[in-house]
Amino acid sequence: MEDAYARSVSEVLDFFGVDSSKGLTDFQVSQHARLYGKNVLPEEERTPFWKLVFKQFDDLLVKILIAAALVSFLLALINGETGLIAFLEPSVILMILAANAAVGVITETNAEKALEELRAYQADIATVLRNGCFSILPATELVPGDIVEVSVGCKIPADMRMIEMLSGQLRVDQAILTGESSSVEKDLESTIATNAVYQDKTNILFSGTVVVAGRARAVVIGVGANTAMGSIRDSMLRTDDEATPLKKKLDEFGTFLAKVIAGICVLVWIVNIGHFRDPAHGGFLRGAIHYFKIAVALAVAAIPEGLPAVVTTCLALGTKRMARLNAIVRSLPSVETLGCTTVICSDKTGTLTTNMMSVSKICVVHSIKNGPEVAEFGVSGTTYAPEGFIFDNTGVQLEFPAQLPCLLHLAMCSALCNESLLQYNPDKGNYEKIGESTEVALRVLAEKVGLPGFDSMPSALNMLSKHERASYCNHYWENQFKKVSVLEFSRDRKMMSVLCNHKQMEIMFSKGAPESIISRCTNILCNNDGSTIPMDATLRAELDSRFNSFAGKETLRCLALALKIMPMGQQILSFDDEKDLTFIGLVGMLDPPREEVRNAMISCMTAGIRVIVVTGDNKSTAESVCRKIGAFDHLVDYVGHSYTAAEFEELPGTQQTMALQRMALLTRVEPSHKRMLVEALQNQNEVVAMTGDGVNDAPALKKADIGVAMGSGTAVAKSASDMVLADDNFATIVAAVAEGRAIYNNTKQFIRYMISSNIGEVVCIFVAAVLGIPDTLAPVQLLWVNLVTDGLPATAIGFNKPDSDVMKAKPRKVSEAVVSGWLFFRYLVIGAYVGLATVAGFIWWFIYSETGPKLPYTELMNFDTCPTRETTYPCSIFEDRHPSTVAMTVLVVVEMFNALNNLSENQSLLVIPPWSNLWLVASIILTMLLHILILYVPPLSTLFSVTSLSWNEWAVILYLSFPVIIIDEVLKFFSRNSHGIRFNFRFRRYDALPKKELRDK
Repeated sequence: MEDAYARSVSEVLDFFGVDSSKGLTDFQVSQHARLYGKNVLPEEERTPFWKLVFKQFDDLLVKILIAAALVSFLLALINGETGLIAFLEPSVILMILAANAAVGVITETNAEKALEELRAYQADIATVLRNGCFSILPATELVPGDIVEVSVGCKIPADMRMIEMLSGQLRVDQAILTGESSSVEKDLESTIATNAVYQDKTNILFSGTVVVAGRARAVVIGVGANTAMGSIRDSMLRTDDEATPLKKKLDEFGTFLAKVIAGICVLVWIVNIGHFRDPAHGGFLRGAIHYFKIAVALAVAAIPEGLPAVVTTCLALGTKRMARLNAIVRSLPSVETLGCTTVICSDKTGTLTTNMMSVSKICVVHSIKNGPEVAEFGVSGTTYAPEGFIFDNTGVQLEFPAQLPCLLHLAMCSALCNESLLQYNPDKGNYEKIGESTEVALRVLAEKVGLPGFDSMPSALNMLSKHERASYCNHYWENQFKKVSVLEFSRDRKMMSVLCNHKQMEIMFSKGAPESIISRCTNILCNNDGSTIPMDATLRAELDSRFNSFAGKETLRCLALALKIMPMGQQILSFDDEKDLTFIGLVGMLDPPREEVRNAMISCMTAGIRVIVVTGDNKSTAESVCRKIGAFDHLVDYVGHSYTAAEFEELPGTQQTMALQRMALLTRVEPSHKRMLVEALQNQNEVVAMTGDGVNDAPALKKADIGVAMGSGTAVAKSASDMVLADDNFATIVAAVAEGRAIYNNTKQFIRYMISSNIGEVVCIFVAAVLGIPDTLAPVQLLWVNLVTDGLPATAIGFNKPDSDVMKAKPRKVSEAVVSGWLFFRYLVIGAYVGLATVAGFIWWFIYSETGPKLPYTELMNFDTCPTRETTYPCSIFEDRHPSTVAMTVLVVVEMFNALNNLSENQSLLVIPPWSNLWLVASIILTMLLHILILYVPPLSTLFSVTSLSWNEWAVILYLSFPVIIIDEVLKFFSRNSHGIRFNFRFRRYDALPKKELRDK
């Protein structure tokens, strides 16, 4: 029944054919069970494991690598190769791909846990009226039409419509669903609001929420998937995971690279068609196969096999650094997404605020000697911890607050006129409430005021254990005053009273809405001397003025406290006793903002990141919090910047678009609104981070580019998120964004490093093929260079220190290419030099080396005809391992120098020296040691077709390698001094792809 909130009690009962005094019959129960289904969230069909595995290989670069591995293996078999050599290259490639697939499968499996954990918010049992008798049944057996009784502490087992109030009031904590900071009072009246949201449905009890005060009966109107929790589940199921900006860029780069590789492979084949019939190949077909093998080697050289592994490693290293900042990353790719976040949609309750109601202001009458003199006190402390101080209106801390009569009696009344509990949880290391948050705030106030009569009391209290300290002062007052009778809170009186006995004296303490308490007061307690004076119209007007200031301008939730001396021996209270009260004071409380949030807001604005506060609370309360945290500091007025969800939905489409661009606050929202907001922002090309902690936040967290859950939040929110803040601190997000930007910058650097290295390998093979000289590098040597000598320094580049101004730059555009324009030209130049230096080393050994044959260049070009003609040298010289060893070593050393070039994109090595990243220095040393190992240890040298080198050969290698640093320093100089340099290569059209994708959504 979707509109039960708008129907009367009798209409709802008639709809289900149920008698509220007898409940459903067994026949009706079975009938309704068939009609409406079970009260469980149905399990979603899981993606089969094999599909998850295959999904990880659905990437163009990966497919090309698999194809290259298979072709390499087949060619090895065709050529009669057996043993380790034939299997080495394809095996290593497939192992790398398998490792990356495993990471992907684990990530996706974790994502499905969010749906399972929603079930934790379903109640286990329910007190149900059936066949005229109450019984306790499993909540899963409930059907629509069941009459259920709920009381304090009950978890609501299904969506239900209130039908009968069994106490003065019923209050429900529905923060996990709506994000409201305080509990909600429920009633029986039907709701007439149009487009009613959860907060408007005051006669509905929502599944998974908790009763904090009162007792009532309700009729079940929705079970399982047809509840508020069920709608959240459906919303999460409809959410597809978006590819991260870096993933999109790498996919685009992979597509571009695939086309380039295909073009070069075909070109190499075409260039060498004339050599297919060379006698050395033994026929046209064998010649074609030989050059096809070269083309495959070219493909292997062009693809950075280690790139997926290095990206994963770099992101993992980033997550370790972020964990030290209390940001726990659940999804590796989301790390770099932080770097381009443009909008943070932040939940207010529990994220920007502590979600712990605290008394912040106290108002008492000080004296009336020179006219009414009202004193205000401030209270520090923003949590349930009994830690904080009382300050006078000049900001001076009161050393002994309990020595002031009004503060002393406020503490008494707060402790005694109270049904809540405050306790310390050693497992979680924090103080927890049981009961109404406003009452717990009064208990904490009583602890902060302290006890009278002991000058050393504040320091003595600090010596107690946290468990004892939680309610020490409250227990003191409860021992001093024995509770005799209680008048519970009711909606018509808007107050509660408690009768206490103390040393043969009966005292009634009352608390409630200020307008209700003040109107019943005839006297006032003075704070200067403890005297009681009559309440007159002037004093009443002054107190009303202070109350309006607290509740209006400062948007505090206010309570007034009073007492009355009762006749000796009275044992029972009646409503008639609640008159002629003595006013003690007025307290104002709020869900306080976190202290560090204001600075975090300023950092976001400096970094070009917009913050939109999203909350289920009412507009005035949320605007007050936004003023305190600085979210409105840049605004002159709030018109066009602050909306309720209903106001925003009523706007025409074009005005909604304009509103989204200016919005700073959205209030009275429910889960569907949060998800809608994320989608709308994403359609405007924004990269959205959504923070939250409740079940209500889960769909939006899953939909956002990066979902950020609070460490103290629900398991559902954490499972749906990409990142969890261990300290619940909004400021941690800002630190994480800075880390995300640094990680992306480093990721770009090592991608560019690997690309320039691979361009070098392609140039090397291509030039060798065009010149008609022997193969400079064997496939196994190329694989060694790609995996080991490229991989280690590339990973170490991930440790580059972030730029000092990383949070002063605007967020990078999603469409920004990883490598494009002038930068691509730079790396083409570097890559070309790497390849030419490698070929030069190979040719040098044949023509100029003292240990080489010193052949004329023409002989080297005609190496393939050597067996068919007479020569002055043996043809076996072309099988010597020295030239390929020199070429491979030049390639390794030049790439080590190139790694140093990537300490910074544009800064010179003179400004950022090598020792600024000791990890990179260590990786270069380790790489060179590994390379020396394969050169000088016989089994390895045989495996990689290399041999040991002389000092003279090492010297030539260094001469050929070092110029790469000089070339890049010149290119960096032009980058720093010529801002207008742009090279518009044809492949840059890929930069526009993300914009098109977003338009198509």
